[in-house]
Amino acid sequence: MAPLKASLVFVTDLSRALAVAHELDFLELAAYDADGPGIRLLKDLEAEIEGRHIVIVEDVVDTGLSLNYLCRTLRLRGPASLAVVTLLDRPYRRLVEDLPIAQVGFTVPDELFVGYGFDLDERYRNLPDLHVLR
Repeated sequence: MAPLKASLVFVTDLSRALAVAHELDFLELAAYDADGPGIRLLKDLEAEIEGRHIVIVEDVVDTGLSLNYLCRTLRLRGPASLAVVTLLDRPYRRLVEDLPIAQVGFTVPDELFVGYGFDLDERYRNLPDLHVLR
């Protein structure tokens, strides 16, 4: 399962590299709404996850607030296990402890990345690799 949109390229490459049978499903969160800070589910999973091993594929883990919300929400659905794989991690910005992060691609500085699915105002997602936007 992958939160959309920035993680789409990463989850595609990861899926092609996995030798085990697996399914993909997608959900989308909004980190903020018009009323201020908050998290809400924009697109939910289509498949039931009760009793299944779930891996959340994240683009970047920063404060951990959105990921914590997602993990708490999904745990209520009774998965057999829940783990997180993230391409980019900023652990020094973490506001939430005990996130089930199993694998990290890269620990990165607090800079804006574009390309490889990451965007700035919906631009640059199509670049084939990551770039720091200056």
